[in-house]
Amino acid sequence: MIARRATAFLMLVLAAVGWVGPGSRAAELRAGAAVQQLEADDSMVIGGGIGPGKVMGQEGELRASATVIAAPDGSRACLVACDVLMIERDILDGIAKRITEKTGIPFDHILINATHTHHAPTTVTVHGYEREEAFTRQVGERIVAAAVEANSRLTPVTFRFRLGEESSVGKNSRLLLRDGTIFWTGPRDDVVRPTGPFDPELPVLSFIKPDGKPVAVLFNHSTHTIGTVKAGVRSPSFYGLAAQELEKERGGTFLFFEGASGSTHNLELTAAEAVTRIKAAVVDALDHAEPRPVARVAGKRKELALHVRHFDEAADDAAVVAYCTKRQPAPYADKTIEVFRAMRKKLAPRQGEVRKTWVQAVVIGDVALVGVPGEFFTYLGQEIKRRSPYRYTYVCELANDYVGYIPDSRAFDKGGYQVWTGLHSYLEKGSGEKIVDAAVELLKETNEGTANSR
Repeated sequence: MIARRATAFLMLVLAAVGWVGPGSRAAELRAGAAVQQLEADDSMVIGGGIGPGKVMGQEGELRASATVIAAPDGSRACLVACDVLMIERDILDGIAKRITEKTGIPFDHILINATHTHHAPTTVTVHGYEREEAFTRQVGERIVAAAVEANSRLTPVTFRFRLGEESSVGKNSRLLLRDGTIFWTGPRDDVVRPTGPFDPELPVLSFIKPDGKPVAVLFNHSTHTIGTVKAGVRSPSFYGLAAQELEKERGGTFLFFEGASGSTHNLELTAAEAVTRIKAAVVDALDHAEPRPVARVAGKRKELALHVRHFDEAADDAAVVAYCTKRQPAPYADKTIEVFRAMRKKLAPRQGEVRKTWVQAVVIGDVALVGVPGEFFTYLGQEIKRRSPYRYTYVCELANDYVGYIPDSRAFDKGGYQVWTGLHSYLEKGSGEKIVDAAVELLKETNEGTANSR
C-alpha cells in the first residue's frame, strides 16, 4: 500500500513538470508552443548597420517564440527563435539555465537561435554602436516566459517532416569583382562570379494535433534576414513576416531558424516578394510532409575554445580603405573606415585571447539540428550536412552565442568585409573547420546505439 501511494505521488509530480500524465501520456509524442512579444520604441538603436541608426514605427511583431517537444521516453527539448540580430552567451547561458530550473529541460537540450533580423533594437555591441542593455534584458525575460509557457501547453501530436526548397530567395553574395576584391556594398556591375555555394534547402518540421491543426511549425533557410516591406521601420524581416502570415492562415506557431547564411544574401528581390516566395515554399513542404516516428529527443553541447586572431593593422586598414573609397560615396566611406579603425583598436590588446563558445546538436527522432555560434559560411554548413550520420541535418547559426562571422579557410584567404578584422569578425583562420569537427562529433555521439544513421 505504501509503495502504491509513493508511486502515485511520483506520477503526480512528474505530470506537474510535464514528464508523464494520465492515460499513459508518457507513451505519446507531445509538443507545446508559445510566443512572447518584444516591446521596442523609436528611441532604440537598431542593430545591423555600420552606424547607430534609428527608425520610426514597426511592421509585424518582434518575438521570442518557443516550442517544447516531449518524446515518449520522457526526454524533452526546447527550441527558441528570437527576432533579434544576435545575442552573446553572457546573456544566453543564464537564460537557458533559468529555463532548466523552471521546466526541468536539460541545459544541453535548449537551443536559442537569433533569426538575425537587421531591423530590431541591437542586442550586441558591434560596428559603431553599443548593445541596448534594457532591451536585451527584456529579450532574455521573454525567452524564459515563452519556454515555460510552451512547456505548460504540451499536447499529443504527430511529427511530420518534409525537406522543401527555395532557390530564388538568396544567393552567394561573396562575389568576385573584376579588381580581385569581394563584393560587400556599392555597385556590382563588374561581377565575375560567386566564390562559394548557396544552399536552397528549406526543411519543415511540423507538430500536428489529432484534429489536423498545427501546434508548431519550424522552418530553416540560409539567407541573411535583411529587408522590410515598409521603409524605415522595425521588423522581423521577410522570414518573420512570412511566419506570422502563415500563423493567421494555418493556426499554430511558426518559427524560423536561421541557417548557415554568413555568405548569402537576398540581392535582388523586394522583401514583399521574398515573403511570398518563402510562404509558398513552407506551405508546399507542410502540405507534403509525412509522419516520422520520434521515440526520443536528445541534445549535447560542447564548449569550444577558439582564439582572437593576430592581425596586421596596416594591411587590414589598407584593405578597408581601398574598398570603401572605391565603392562607397565619400562621406559614408570615411565613416565606415573610422568605424573599422575603432573596432581594431578595441581588439588589438585581445589578440591571441581565448574565446570559449558553444556548439550543439539537438536530435528529434531522425532529424538533427546543429547550433553554431556565429554567422556561419554556407560551405561550412553544407560540410556538416555531408559528414553527419543523420540523413536530415540542418544548421541553426547564431545559436546560444555570437562570435562574429565564421568563414571557411578558403574564404578567409579571399578577404572581403566578412573577414576584415572587427568586432564582427575576429576569430583566427581555421575556426570554422574546428566548429564543423566539433559539430560532427556531437552528432555521432547522439547517434550511438540508435537506428538513425543514413
